Amino acid sequence: MPGDAAKGLQFKESPIFERGSPGRSGASLTELDVPAVDLKQALPGLERKSPACLPEVSEPEAIRHFVRLSQWNFSIDTQFYPLGSCTMKHNPKVNEWAARLDGFANLHPLTPPHLAQGALELMVRLQALLAEIVGMDGVSLQPAAGAQGELTGLMMIRAYHRSQGRSPRKVLIPDSAHGTNPASCALNGFEAVPFASGPQGIVEPETLARALEGAGGDVAALMMTNPNTIGLYESAMPKLAQLVHEKGGQVYGDGANMNAVLGRARPGDAGVDVMQYNLHKTFTTPHGGGGPGSGPVAFKRHLDAFQPAPVVRNADGTFIIDHDRPHTVGRVRSFLGNFGMMVRAYTYIRELGAEGLHSVSDLAVLNANYIAALLRDVLPLAYDTPMLHEAVFTDKALEAKTGVKTLDLAKRLIDYGFHSPTVYFPLVVRGALMVEPTETETKQTIDSFVAAVKAIVKEAEESPELVKGAPHLTRLGRLDEARAARKPRLRWSPVSEDSNSGST
Repeated sequence: MPGDAAKGLQFKESPIFERGSPGRSGASLTELDVPAVDLKQALPGLERKSPACLPEVSEPEAIRHFVRLSQWNFSIDTQFYPLGSCTMKHNPKVNEWAARLDGFANLHPLTPPHLAQGALELMVRLQALLAEIVGMDGVSLQPAAGAQGELTGLMMIRAYHRSQGRSPRKVLIPDSAHGTNPASCALNGFEAVPFASGPQGIVEPETLARALEGAGGDVAALMMTNPNTIGLYESAMPKLAQLVHEKGGQVYGDGANMNAVLGRARPGDAGVDVMQYNLHKTFTTPHGGGGPGSGPVAFKRHLDAFQPAPVVRNADGTFIIDHDRPHTVGRVRSFLGNFGMMVRAYTYIRELGAEGLHSVSDLAVLNANYIAALLRDVLPLAYDTPMLHEAVFTDKALEAKTGVKTLDLAKRLIDYGFHSPTVYFPLVVRGALMVEPTETETKQTIDSFVAAVKAIVKEAEESPELVKGAPHLTRLGRLDEARAARKPRLRWSPVSEDSNSGST
């Protein structure tokens, strides 16, 4: 049909490398004002054996190509992004304004401290705010991501044990914890010891006590995510921490889900010794895309000596960079961390204030429970335990009745204009569909999302093949994800269209 042909032409977009022609350029370069250099002589053996195959395109070609690609993307600035556990909330533009202030954006990382007092003061103030929010005594801003914060926190625990003349290896991790926890253990030379949470989706003291007994005297730490990856609050946290401390272990708290408890619960008050923040999740710094992140580590006083160095601190009114840290775990990030992310997070916290942070969690929890209340009759919840920031559904009943699975439903949501929620995570829930609306979504947006899910469930009952073949309105349609995972193409190369299909 002519309409289908037009759609095909509209969506056909070859890579930039396959565009243009030899000699075409979008730039005007002046003649060299320095002597030309023969690279073969200047860098023998390092010159290219063949041309770099860079695209030769005009400025309009380049601009149109990348603008078209951007218009086909989902983004938090254009659509609802209900990724559970990822907290894809709106990034206020005032944060971006602050981070782009000339004195921050153009400050060289090697600027001497006496010429960078404003930036260092911001870091010290942010450290104090983040420590207060979670009930800790100190914060290191150096880690560049939440996962690196995890790694750093466990490094501090290991250093602490060694300072006590101990070297325990076992770290207990419930099945409701964040997925990166075992990897952080392995990288630190610890042994991850998984154990099951209780029937209500949270860890019960009796279960942890048995796991501790099984580990003997070799307990280094307990790693807990609270609220956990099912969106439930670990209400027995003080007792769990007590049990671990009695065995000589430390308690690591994964702060990935802090958006649910800001101003309402402080991990440090519940017995957590060290934890990481994810500034992109909770404090609206840019999320994903391979860009710079920030995963500050908050800790109790007995772990202070082991934090990454150098340390930024206030020395009688002068802000200094302290390198004299003999017991530190070392540097985990170049310079002092990703400063632009710190500016954004500081701006967000100061803009909202204490009451505003309370409201963030109140509204995030309200929105999640509103979604659960509207959808629980068409998609069963994984647990009936009262939830916090996210609602986790299971496809068990839907698949049994229609053959439509979580992945099919998620793909069909794209046709309705919504980014898919997180699917098949957490692993403890069969066919999980994890929805986290955050506090920034309106009732109208949530109502539209709920209506789309209900419409898809009805489609599954009346025309399951329609849902199984989704999405139908995207540029590439349904991709061969299994082939893409097994035979990924991570860079462009001049291959035939046939060998490229299904692997991009």
